[in-house]
Amino acid sequence: MSDAYHDTRLAEDPKRGAVWRALWRYFFRHRIGAEDTVLDLGAGYCDFVNAVRARRRIALDLWEGITRHAAPGVETIVGTAGDLAALPAKSVDYAFASNLVEHLSQAEFVTMLEALARVLSDRGSFTMLQPNYRYAYKEYFDDYTHVAVYSHISLADLLASCGWQVVEVRKRFLPLTVKSRLPSWGFLIAAYLASPVKPMGKQMLLVAQPRRS
Repeated sequence: MSDAYHDTRLAEDPKRGAVWRALWRYFFRHRIGAEDTVLDLGAGYCDFVNAVRARRRIALDLWEGITRHAAPGVETIVGTAGDLAALPAKSVDYAFASNLVEHLSQAEFVTMLEALARVLSDRGSFTMLQPNYRYAYKEYFDDYTHVAVYSHISLADLLASCGWQVVEVRKRFLPLTVKSRLPSWGFLIAAYLASPVKPMGKQMLLVAQPRRS
């Protein structure tokens, strides 16, 4: 994505970093091991991967700005999510993408899944955090770069059709955006994650693994 997009639609916001640090503390740190290799696809401002504590952290984005925002120790790759040739086979334990695949055509997404299947370790998994069209249809195309539409059902079905096993679906995981007036205090995020009721929950979380023959 161009610098213009990041200057307008996706401007830098300190609140976003605070949200991701809280999400790491209360959710993702229980899923990522200290010795893991983590790949953040479509890393943007690197808020997720900067918060992660793992042996190796890799940020990938088409936007060259990731090189300015990656924390010390985070490796950066400027390129498309479908081109992971720089990474050896079975070298990634935890792949992650937040609000990425709605910006990709379905063909680009399938290419990315094929590339991921090669680089994920035998125990590796892919976690996606995405707008869920079923709950976010009114705002979905407020972002002019959205080109694909997914619900928790259609995304799971597409993954299965590409040879992936979906191991977890949370259809309402988080509110749609940090641009809301919701506070970013950690204890409130922890309470939201723990609550069975998700007011304004319009983002879904899916976890999948490639089926190994």
